[in-house]
Amino acid sequence: MRIVDIKEIAVPLNSSMRNAAFDFSEMTTSVVAVKTDVVKGGKPVVGYAFNSTGRYACGAQMRARFIPRILKADPASLVDEPGTNFDPVKILAAMMQREKPGGHTERSVGIGTIEVACWDAVAKIEDKPLHRVLAERYNGGEAQQKVQCYVGGGWYHAGKGLEHLQDEIRKRLDEGYTTMKIKVGGASVPDDVKRVEAAIKVVGGGEHLAVDANGAFNRERALAYADALAPFGLRWFEEPTDPLDFALLAEVTARYGSPVGTGENLFSTQDIENLARFGGLRADRDILQIDEPQSYGIVQFSRTLQMLHRLGWKRTSVFPHGGNQMTLHIVGGFGLGGCEAYPDVFGAFAGFADDAKVEHGWLKLPDRPGIGFEAQNELYALMKDI
Repeated sequence: MRIVDIKEIAVPLNSSMRNAAFDFSEMTTSVVAVKTDVVKGGKPVVGYAFNSTGRYACGAQMRARFIPRILKADPASLVDEPGTNFDPVKILAAMMQREKPGGHTERSVGIGTIEVACWDAVAKIEDKPLHRVLAERYNGGEAQQKVQCYVGGGWYHAGKGLEHLQDEIRKRLDEGYTTMKIKVGGASVPDDVKRVEAAIKVVGGGEHLAVDANGAFNRERALAYADALAPFGLRWFEEPTDPLDFALLAEVTARYGSPVGTGENLFSTQDIENLARFGGLRADRDILQIDEPQSYGIVQFSRTLQMLHRLGWKRTSVFPHGGNQMTLHIVGGFGLGGCEAYPDVFGAFAGFADDAKVEHGWLKLPDRPGIGFEAQNELYALMKDI
């Protein structure tokens, strides 16, 4: 049993969207295929993944260091003790050889993307959906049947105002979502307050609306938004500060009583621990949004959850960043709080299986082996020929 090849391609997102911090006009993502010599259904098993969205393709690091380390390793050193499947713990260790501590973002996305693709292969070899494999290994076998799912959107579009925003929200409610997240920070405080008020009129209450500032605010602006948003009782206020400005985040949370969400731009267990210890976050209400393919993958995420448990956090406080089938399985397998969705936003990389349907804010977990990219026709068309 061996991994015979690992391939990566960079694919542009081709998006003109804008948030408070940047636009996506140049954004790319890495798509990875991990090819094995294991044959199922007459074909070799191949595991797939991509590096989520919001971070550029990182194939150079993969080809220079991480892929060669796996392919050069003794095949027996990468499989489990029975020798019946690959062991992602050992594969992660092989990629981390000769890596200096710290500097996580230089490598965490590349390593995490390959590692998640290996999990896709592992689950296919076991002929189980990934969420079930993860539940058996990391959640006492408690596999969920469905997960909560909120929808992201509310981007800034030139020449489109409040009516366009409300129409977008109505469309998402018609699709089965009950909670929506919109952008703030790309306009003035008064104009964004009007956006929030308009959104609440459609969703029916602040508890069904989250807002996202994408880490763009300085101290003055962060505190101004905290004060302006406080009366609405929002589901959460996401990334009100630079991701690493824990002191300012603590100042915001001390002033803002409703939940805050953050963590999608931190890529190591150590950084998340610093966030939990020094960012003023409150385990009884705040939301952590770790992006697993961008932060070393699933094995390291399990270690992050162990650390958070020691600090008094529940798994239901984790709503991973991503909005794709990878995070859907991770939420279901680990028993996390919920999953996000971004339909019609990131092209082939957004959303779930073509037959997935959200009902009353819940999304049923699929039964297909692995992650199930094969049931996303547009995305699988990019993957299968790598």
